[in-house]
Amino acid sequence: MSGVLYLEDFAVGQTYGSGSYAVTADNIKEFAGLWDPQPFHLDEAAAEDSFFQGLASSGWHTACVTMRLLTTGELRPANGVIGAGVEELKWHRPVRPGDVLTVRSEVLEVRPMRSRPGFGIVRVRTQTLDAEGHAVQTFTSPLVVAARGDA
Repeated sequence: MSGVLYLEDFAVGQTYGSGSYAVTADNIKEFAGLWDPQPFHLDEAAAEDSFFQGLASSGWHTACVTMRLLTTGELRPANGVIGAGVEELKWHRPVRPGDVLTVRSEVLEVRPMRSRPGFGIVRVRTQTLDAEGHAVQTFTSPLVVAARGDA
C-alpha cells in the first residue's frame, strides 16, 4: 500500500512495514548521554558486568527509532501518526550495536470517534523486530485518523 490513508482505508488485519535502521554503539551512547545516562547504555566495560552483559540500547531509544520507522514507513494516516496513548509497551530483548531494526504494524480495530466527527480511531499493534525477526519491542496504541467523509 502507498499514499495517504483515511479512516475508510483501514481494515482489521491489515499490516504495514517499514524501512530499516542500523543501531550503532555510537548512537546508543549518544541517546543515552542525553536521555538515559546509565552505565549499561554508555560504557561497554561497565555494561559487561550489568544485567544486560553488554552494551544495550535504552528502551526509550528503541521507542524513538520505532517512531522514526513508523513515520517513514507504509503506515501513512492522512493527518500523520497521532497517538491517543499507549495501551501497553513491552521490551522483549536488549537492542545491541549491529542490530538492524524494522517495524511491522497490524490493525486491530477501526471505529469512528463519537466525540470528534470526521475522525476515527485505528488501534494498532506495532512490533519492532531485529534482523532475525525477533520482537525487541511491542506496543499497542490507538491512532487518531482523519475520515475522508463523515465518520
